[in-house]
Amino acid sequence: MNLIPAFPIFENPAPVHYFFETIAFIIGIRVYYFQKKKIEDPISDTNRLWILIGAMIGALIGSRLIAVLETPETLSQLTLIDLYQSKTVAGGFIGGLFGVELIKKIIGVKIASGDVYVFPIIIAVFIGRMGCFISGIAEPTYGIPTSFFTGMDLGDGILRHPVALYEMLYMIGLFFLFRKIKPMEMCNGDRFKLFMVLYFAYRFFVEFIKPYHALWLHLSSIHWSALFIFAYYYRFIVRIYKRLFI
Repeated sequence: MNLIPAFPIFENPAPVHYFFETIAFIIGIRVYYFQKKKIEDPISDTNRLWILIGAMIGALIGSRLIAVLETPETLSQLTLIDLYQSKTVAGGFIGGLFGVELIKKIIGVKIASGDVYVFPIIIAVFIGRMGCFISGIAEPTYGIPTSFFTGMDLGDGILRHPVALYEMLYMIGLFFLFRKIKPMEMCNGDRFKLFMVLYFAYRFFVEFIKPYHALWLHLSSIHWSALFIFAYYYRFIVRIYKRLFI
């Protein structure tokens, strides 16, 4: 069942996608500063700025590296232009994580710093995925062909899983989840860890309904990125599991 027609804008998707990326960044930053005014931040404004710079540089690098590994068969023909134009949110999160941890070691910040970024990230990802959805098959966020009732023509005449739309709905779910647990008492940094685990759990499973390329053991670079996050936060996962179920 074709729920929506192919958008005419699919013919020229790049400007639209860049527009939504820019809006996502601007609104995400504004939400961050709005939230920051309402809390007593134990991290100084100067150190927060350095942490943001570390996150952005790390995200820039990580998003490109994980993205090019999504198509390992093309690595031998990779150019600098290809590297710059390739990007993925999952890689950006991992790169940003490493960038933050590195800069925190340099400036001597030893406390968790991620909780204040959860809502800005959720909102920014939602807006960014709007651009991916409108861009259709011109962006590698579309799914495999399907006869499921959610199948949509994303520009090539084939009913596919609208993966970008699924992620938008998932971000709405995460938004309300984190609103619900906002009054709960949690360790500093646990909200960010929970977001990362939940986001990469989604990315791990949704990857199977995308036309992915295996990197190793029939799993893509996104699969391996998710497994890395689960291993990185395994103590947090075990602690939360014991708190909820034992």
